[in-house]
Amino acid sequence: MNLDTTADPGRNPANSVGALEEPIDMASFVDSQPIGRFHYLLLALAGSVMCLDGFDTQAISFAAPSIAREWGLPVSALGPILSAAIAGLMAGYLVLSPLANRFGHRRLVLVCTAVFAVLTLLCAAATSPEQLIVLRFLTGTGLGGAIPSIVALVSEFAPKRRRASLVMFIYCWLALGFVAAGIISGFVIPAWGWRSMFVVGGVVPLVLLAFLLRYFPESPNFLIKTGAHDRALATLRRLAPSFRGEIILRETASASMKSGTVDLVRGRWGIATGLLWIAFIANLGVFYGLQSWLPTIVTSSGHSRTIVIAATVLTTIGGIVAASVIGPIMDRTNPFRTLSVVYLGGALLTGLMGFVIDGASTAVLLGSTFLAGTCVVGGQMSVTALATVVYPLAMRPTGVGWALGMGRIGGIMGPLLVGLALGADLPTRSVFVIMGVILVGASVSVFMLERTMRNIG
Repeated sequence: MNLDTTADPGRNPANSVGALEEPIDMASFVDSQPIGRFHYLLLALAGSVMCLDGFDTQAISFAAPSIAREWGLPVSALGPILSAAIAGLMAGYLVLSPLANRFGHRRLVLVCTAVFAVLTLLCAAATSPEQLIVLRFLTGTGLGGAIPSIVALVSEFAPKRRRASLVMFIYCWLALGFVAAGIISGFVIPAWGWRSMFVVGGVVPLVLLAFLLRYFPESPNFLIKTGAHDRALATLRRLAPSFRGEIILRETASASMKSGTVDLVRGRWGIATGLLWIAFIANLGVFYGLQSWLPTIVTSSGHSRTIVIAATVLTTIGGIVAASVIGPIMDRTNPFRTLSVVYLGGALLTGLMGFVIDGASTAVLLGSTFLAGTCVVGGQMSVTALATVVYPLAMRPTGVGWALGMGRIGGIMGPLLVGLALGADLPTRSVFVIMGVILVGASVSVFMLERTMRNIG
């Protein structure tokens, strides 16, 4: 609900020039804007941070074999090194993201970017597994602290009609960071060793930090809440420099709500938050189950290493392609029903993949992994965008952060359960069918979430 909306709904005063324009409230001003230079700059900066997050998270996977050889570690000893950053991500999501309501999104993104840049450089100087585990955990914490604020800030500046599309767009950059880590590792590790990956992962965000300091905006609602009305007005005018009318600078009703972690599970929000967490946990469980075990399963089916890599990468590419379609559909139609259908499609395609993966031709195998990725990876991007729809402005950074953090429970459990199932000699097709059933559960939770949100109003 917006306060003091006095503009004529038949006009678009934010896009006209002159001194006679009528006042328009802040939320209506943002929603009336076309996607312009300010948005492109914001998306480029936010997407770059997300890309570096993805690069840093995935870099350790490609560095791990060289680390094991240099330090004489058995394969089993790599587990804590690989999982340390994921545990740190969860800590960042749960602990740091609520701090945005106190210190602001901009400050939190700047600090977290600087932290994970410096800590990544320190990883290059690590001399023992214990040092690397601690540094990777702390690095992950910085990464996890930045992402929810980036998502919340992009959603705040996005016109409501394009919100899901823009949030999914910046999440595509996270996936591109995964791909970039694989490509760059093929050049720098053979030439300069595994430490060079962390040098790249630390230096580039420090360079980006200079641009963030200059151009990255702060939340107008946060500025108003802290009394910085002039800065809020200046930030909003960056959206439409030619606008000469009056923008009513008051907190929106949603921004004045309580925004603590407890408020996510209190009263009317408890059921909605629980259903959203179920979707995150189920989706990430299947995602990490596929990403972790697909190379092993495809290898055991007799395919070459090239096909194994292609099949794994195609799941991510499928998600990126799907995001360009799912986002606009969520913006133009019912986002809850759209995502519910996406999950049902993912359940069907993931289950079918189990029936074609053994003995399938290369074309069928690659096609099935791509299609499954459109719904599994695309679904993960979509459910993050849905979280920005579910939570009002004040609750958004904490809500998104905790949803991402709780989703990591699925990310941890998914690979473990798939491993136990395969270790118990459960047929491969049965494992994929079970993952499909889990996605049906995600679909049901999103469908129920729509009904719950109607009751919240």
